[in-house]
Amino acid sequence: MQALVYTFIALAAAAVGAAAYFGLTFTPSEAILAAVVFGCVCVVLLERTLRQRAENRLERAIEDLSRLLATDAQAGAVLGQRINAMADLNAGARLEGVEADISVLGTVIRQVAEAVAEMEDRVAKPAAGRDRMIAAPAPPPATRDPEPTIPLEMLRQAIAENRLIYHIQPVVTLPQRRPQGYDLVPRLMLEDGDLADRTDFQPRRGGEDVMRHIEGMGLVEAITICRRSRTGGQPVTLYIPLSRATLGDSVASEQLIVALEANRAIAPSLIFVVSDVDWRSLTTGERAIADAVARKGAGFSIASVKSLRVDIAELAAQGVRSLRIDAARFIEEPEVFTDFHASDIANYIARFEVRLMATGIAGESQIVELLEDGITLAQGPHIAAPGPARPDLMTEPARQPPQLRRVEL
Repeated sequence: MQALVYTFIALAAAAVGAAAYFGLTFTPSEAILAAVVFGCVCVVLLERTLRQRAENRLERAIEDLSRLLATDAQAGAVLGQRINAMADLNAGARLEGVEADISVLGTVIRQVAEAVAEMEDRVAKPAAGRDRMIAAPAPPPATRDPEPTIPLEMLRQAIAENRLIYHIQPVVTLPQRRPQGYDLVPRLMLEDGDLADRTDFQPRRGGEDVMRHIEGMGLVEAITICRRSRTGGQPVTLYIPLSRATLGDSVASEQLIVALEANRAIAPSLIFVVSDVDWRSLTTGERAIADAVARKGAGFSIASVKSLRVDIAELAAQGVRSLRIDAARFIEEPEVFTDFHASDIANYIARFEVRLMATGIAGESQIVELLEDGITLAQGPHIAAPGPARPDLMTEPARQPPQLRRVEL
C-alpha cells in the first residue's frame, strides 16, 4: 500500500516538474528542483499522517490494556474480600447455632406430640369421666396486688414536703458482677426517718397525677445524673420508671419528648422501665409516644414479664432493650415462660439485640443456675440493695419537673 502511495507521489512530482518547465517556462534545473521539493513535502506529510495514526492506535491499545488491568484488579479485590470473609467465618459458632435451633425444634415437636397424645386420651375417656371433668370446680381467681400501706393523701403530703428521694440499684453482668446500669428507685422518707419502698406507696387505683409527678421528678434526676457522670468521664446507664400515667397524658408526654430532644447526647443512656401489663395495654396514642421516645435514642425495659412467647423482633423494633423476669419463678417453672429449653431462650432473645434480665436475686444458688441457662444480666437484694448516688451527681433538694414548651411529635 505504501509503495503505491510513493509511486503516486513520484508521478505527481514529475507532473509538477513538467508543468513548471512547459507551462511556467522554468529552466530544466528549476523544474527538477520544483519536482523534488513537491515530492519531499508530500513524503513528509505522508509520514506525519502515518505516524499520528500509529500513535493513536498505540494510545487506544494502552487504554484498553489499562481497562483490562483495572477490571483484573477489581476482580482480585473481590476475590480477596471473599477469601478474607471465608477466613473470618466462624463455622463452629454457626454450627452451634444450628444445633441449638435443632434442639429447640425437637423440644417443640416433642411437646406437640405429647399434647396431641393427651388430647387423644381425653377423647377416648368414657362419658362418665367427661362428666366428672365438667363438674370439677373452677380454679380460684388470680389474687390482686396488695394495696399500698401509705395512703394516697399521705403520699401527696410527703411529696409536697420534698420527702421523695431517689436511690440507685445496680444491674450487673454475671459472673463478674460488673455494673451494666442502675435502676432509679424512688423512695419515701417517713416522718420518723425510715424509708418506704415503692411498693409501699405506689398507688394501685387512681393517683395518676401523683404518678406523673413522681416520674417527672425521676426523669429530671436521671438526666442530671447522666449529664454529670458523662462530664466526669464515667457515663452510666439509668433505668427510669415510666407508666401509662405519663404516656397517656398530653402535657406530661410532650415534656418527656422535649426533655429527650434537649438531651440527645445522653438519650441512649436513658432506658425507661415499663411494666408488662402497661406495655401490652398501650393505646394507639400511647404507642405513638413510645415510638417517639425510641426515635430520640432512648430505650425500654419491660418489667414483670410473665411470658416470653412474644414477637421479640417486633419488640426490638419498638426500642425494647431488655425483658425482666423473676429469677425464682423462672428457675422453678421455666415452662411457664416459654416453650424453649431454659438454656436456649436467652441466646435466642439475644439474636435480636434484646437481653434477658433476671430480677429479685435472693441467693448465690440462683446465680449459678442462671449462668447455666446463659442469663448474664441480673439484679436483686443479694447482689446489691438500693442506695444513694454520690452527692455531686444528684439534683438540688427542690426538685420540680420543669415547665417545658410544647413540641410536635
